[in-house]
Amino acid sequence: MTNEKTLPIIFGQLDENIIQIEKALDVSIINRAGQVVVSGKNRDAAQQILQKMQAMAEEGKEIDGMAVKYLLDSLDDGTIQQVAKNTNGNTVAITCSGKAIKPKTLGQEKYVELINKNTVIFGVGPAGTGKTYLAMAAAIASFKRGDVSRIILTRPAIEAGEKLGFLPGDLQQKVDPYLRPLYDALFEIMGPEAMARNMEKGLIEVAPLAYMRGRTLENSFIVLDEAQNTTPAQMKMFLTRIGFGSRAIITGDITQIDLPSTQNSGLKDALPILRDVEGIGVSMLTNKDVVRHPLVQRIIAAYDKAESKAEYKEQRKKRAMVVRKRL
Repeated sequence: MTNEKTLPIIFGQLDENIIQIEKALDVSIINRAGQVVVSGKNRDAAQQILQKMQAMAEEGKEIDGMAVKYLLDSLDDGTIQQVAKNTNGNTVAITCSGKAIKPKTLGQEKYVELINKNTVIFGVGPAGTGKTYLAMAAAIASFKRGDVSRIILTRPAIEAGEKLGFLPGDLQQKVDPYLRPLYDALFEIMGPEAMARNMEKGLIEVAPLAYMRGRTLENSFIVLDEAQNTTPAQMKMFLTRIGFGSRAIITGDITQIDLPSTQNSGLKDALPILRDVEGIGVSMLTNKDVVRHPLVQRIIAAYDKAESKAEYKEQRKKRAMVVRKRL
């Protein structure tokens, strides 16, 4: 590795990227006059990581602790060679500040590919995987290109059981807290002025899912967020609202369902039914695709492990009951 211009990007502030690799792989990495020297038992693995970082730096991509962690994880599961060498063509949208929104993981790249190829897309995964943010970016980009004439953003207001009368304020004030994440994404990607102007014209609509009933949404880009909190009837109602020239992205996390335990999730119900339907794409993101603080990945992994143990114990308990009945 001899490109001295990219070395500061690769090494990171105070060599934090290199320290992370050294700690993870038990190697030593030294910069000797623009020549990076690697030593240690996992030297080949470290060099593989550094080569990927070199390619990323040459493309102008940001390399932070999260990016290094993703490369290390990709090395562990053997997918590092699949990490895209050049993602310049995968820009989903440009924010109002000029920042390019691009997929950062293999799972996100596949998600964006499905968005580009299908009319209806399910983006399912844990918190922090970018499923809603990328959906919002795709919707705004499609709107700016003129592919659709409006954007419709919706969520089930399950926290209030769709019964908002007890909350203070008018209807908009009642539902705004449940739609705030969608407003935040709009604000960041589109900018406050364009967002306000298009909402005032009715070209961007943010509303609870209950407001979709009885409508036919044509020439629209529709994003249904927190879909794990829909009932099967609500999910079917939403999917049958899609009219000509429209596209829809349904996002949700099936590990965080807020419905009563006796109520099935519309998202969980829809996935096996619709997975093989032409024109529908299903993207299953995992904790490897989390692009928030690395601690979020560890939290999700810990919960997954605990829930797996609980499920295993419950299965053992049920089997034991069956055996006792037989005896």
